[in-house]
Amino acid sequence: MDHTLETRVAGGQPIGIDEATELWNEADDPTLTRLAGLARARFHPPDRATWLMMAIVNYTNVCVARCDYCAFYRLPKQDGGYLLTFEEVCARIDALVAHGGQLVGFNGGFHPKLRIGDYASLFQRIRATYPQLEFFEMTVAEFMYSCKVSRMSYAEGAKVLRNSGTRWVTGGGAEVLEDGFRARHSPLKYTVEDYYSAQRAILDAGMGSTATMVIGFDETLAERLAHLDRLRRFQDEVGGRLPSFLCWTYKPGNTALGGAEVSEREYLRWLAISRIFLNNFRHIRTSVLTRNEGALQGLRFGADDFDLPTEDEVTQSAGATISLEFGRILDAARSAGFDPVQRAPFGAAG
Repeated sequence: MDHTLETRVAGGQPIGIDEATELWNEADDPTLTRLAGLARARFHPPDRATWLMMAIVNYTNVCVARCDYCAFYRLPKQDGGYLLTFEEVCARIDALVAHGGQLVGFNGGFHPKLRIGDYASLFQRIRATYPQLEFFEMTVAEFMYSCKVSRMSYAEGAKVLRNSGTRWVTGGGAEVLEDGFRARHSPLKYTVEDYYSAQRAILDAGMGSTATMVIGFDETLAERLAHLDRLRRFQDEVGGRLPSFLCWTYKPGNTALGGAEVSEREYLRWLAISRIFLNNFRHIRTSVLTRNEGALQGLRFGADDFDLPTEDEVTQSAGATISLEFGRILDAARSAGFDPVQRAPFGAAG
């Protein structure tokens, strides 16, 4: 191992894209786990991991973005489209409460008839109904589209949400933040810089947000690293206000893009690269939602936190399977050598 690189990683210094490329192409798994472990140890005990139970409630599948990697969406007036009533949303939340869950994330689509005020009213009513829970209200991508149809700037839209009591808007909808990738697969969404402009407005309004990434489409290594590089720079620009980075894998079932899911080993190695590269992120989260128990091996590759999901129609429609055998999943973390400790909803900022 390059001991100079090892020293820099352990000391929290950034590595370059060329170095990350070399690690990805040439480093064996023990080298990656060692470097990722050094980076992780800057923030976390080596044998401890945190978790929480959450549901992702998909209140609508109506969306006009037409992303070719999505199996969930329906166009307006297309058969199978829905928009849940308040009572139906509550029924989904009640199911989480019955399991002892702590956090609800909302994720829908680019619904052309929903304005920022509609979201604010819904979330305000839900918070009043479930004061014991915490909520991720919208994703950055949905926020951007809703601002557009509401004819509001991002700053104006963020102010509406914040004044209604919204605390968090997740970094969902990022996938691979590289403009070439976006032009191929989601040209109706946004550019990379537009995404970060919206996320900056959310943060500046006093709300929290997170960083996300999805791998396993047809993206190149250069596109993946461009995502990490721009994210790291954005984190520096906003003074480290994004507390966590979550990476999961594309599920190809029932999608126009198709293809095959990346292997568990590739996912784990990418978690390690992410932990090593994103030196300014405290929390790197591994995805039980898309990798099941195998995700817990990600704790050995630099991750420190995970969810126990109870539902998410978006990924389930593309082939994800969700287990409610939570004890077995926690045992997988123990088998990987970690003590799983339940955390408060925003202990790792979702």
